[in-house]
Amino acid sequence: MYPPTARTTPNRSRDKMSYDRVAAHAVLDEAYHCALGFTVDGQPRVLPTLHVRIGDTLYLHGSTGSRPLLAARGDGLPVCVTVTLLDGLVYARSQFHHSANYRSVVALGTAHLVTDEREKSAMLTALVEKVGAGRSADSRPPTRRELAETAVLALPLREVSVRTRAGGVREDDADLHLPHWAGVLPLRLTAGPPEPATGVTAPLPAYLRQPRTPWHDPATMAGEHVRLEPLDLAHADELHTATADEEVWRHLGVALPGTPAGTAEVVAAALAAQHRGERVPWVQRCAVTGAVVGTTSYYEIDPERRSVAIGHTFLGRPWWRTGINTEAKLLLLTRAFDELDVVRVAWHTDIRNQRSQAAIERLGATREGVLRMHRQRSDGSWRDTVQYAMTVDEWPTAQLRLRERLRRTAPVA
Repeated sequence: MYPPTARTTPNRSRDKMSYDRVAAHAVLDEAYHCALGFTVDGQPRVLPTLHVRIGDTLYLHGSTGSRPLLAARGDGLPVCVTVTLLDGLVYARSQFHHSANYRSVVALGTAHLVTDEREKSAMLTALVEKVGAGRSADSRPPTRRELAETAVLALPLREVSVRTRAGGVREDDADLHLPHWAGVLPLRLTAGPPEPATGVTAPLPAYLRQPRTPWHDPATMAGEHVRLEPLDLAHADELHTATADEEVWRHLGVALPGTPAGTAEVVAAALAAQHRGERVPWVQRCAVTGAVVGTTSYYEIDPERRSVAIGHTFLGRPWWRTGINTEAKLLLLTRAFDELDVVRVAWHTDIRNQRSQAAIERLGATREGVLRMHRQRSDGSWRDTVQYAMTVDEWPTAQLRLRERLRRTAPVA
């Protein structure tokens, strides 16, 4: 526990206060930024900055030319650091009782400029590790010049208080009859799909990937003809080169991209759908040459009903009617039926796409019907969709036929 002081003891709402060390550390560690308050030349200042906690010291990141860092030389700078995590908005029947659920920390004390290079390096490493475990080993460390241009403040955690509000609506009994909605809207900070910088070819690091169930995990799969790997924006240029053919895109939901940047937008849309849990996209590589030749996905992922669909597939024209598409579907079907324990795999294709319908039927799927005006084509017209499916009872026979067909197909060199 942090001992309460006159400066950390509130005059009201004492039931919301705590001096618990573990709770304070949890809030400081979860938050990525804080507000640094101080006084310079008699004027109050509050600056947002990055922070990291190491033990019982809070480190604050800054520039060597900033006012608080210059003022912290010598005897140090009296500061007040605040961190707040907003957990929800509370709606009451009366306006007076509207509130918020939150966890906050206030730390008071005198911050000193860190001059020891080893301490400064340790702080910067911890700050990088905070945004991604393993990131410090996955990036270039600072040079001596960069260290000299970076200032760090150290604040011993001694006067610390925690303030929280949790739970539901608190309102007067006299208002309970009012016909207004009341309740809590939970809030949370969530990461969006990572957006690589221009020229980045490295795959997405593991610490930036969303935690996934087996159903949503694009596990790498390999055979004699094709290798399926998690789709990444780094594949966009090769994918564009392999599939830049009007015939490849004729029956897809988007028009043929005219540039690699356009294909990158298609890939980004697939990754955004993956981030939302709606799709699991793979890139298809030729197992012999290693070239990127196409992409395919799971979608309509339904663990409760134990079903999944295979689609969003397009393959470069030179690899049509080779073993690549057949083996890719065999790998996806094997994962679905044998690993995920699905009972049904579905396919959907444009009623105009006779080639796709024939390919699905060769897999052993059964045509179930036509969904009229089911999806919109890239030209704005509405397509009728032919639906196929394979059930777990049909899988053993279909698997034997697919393996026999692949046995007679030589890998593409």
